[in-house]
Amino acid sequence: MNPAYENKKSRTQELLGALLITGVVAAAAIVLTGGIWYLVKYGAIRQDYGVFRGEPPGLRHLGGIFRLAWSLESRGIIQAGLVVLIATPIARVAFSFAVFLRDKDWMYSLFTLVVLSALIYSLVGR
Repeated sequence: MNPAYENKKSRTQELLGALLITGVVAAAAIVLTGGIWYLVKYGAIRQDYGVFRGEPPGLRHLGGIFRLAWSLESRGIIQAGLVVLIATPIARVAFSFAVFLRDKDWMYSLFTLVVLSALIYSLVGR
């Protein structure tokens, strides 16, 4: 095989690995920060688990999640960390799509675009 191609392939795999590790570590750090902040604010409050209370409306869509996280609301920070965790594999597929386009591999580009579309729709579609 072509050594230049093998080097490019290896570099791409390294970047994909770094993307996944960075995404998971960032998500864990964000969730941990939000969890600690939640315990600081609400840890001493006794919860009544006899009545189900769903998530507040602000935590049911991306705009509300990031608005609450930006205002340092602990549950918003936790949810933002979970969104980062969910977005990590989506970013991996988007990166793969860009690599396939760069390499002019049209068949894999099409397959990856279909997968990317399905992932994005599942995240933001209704």
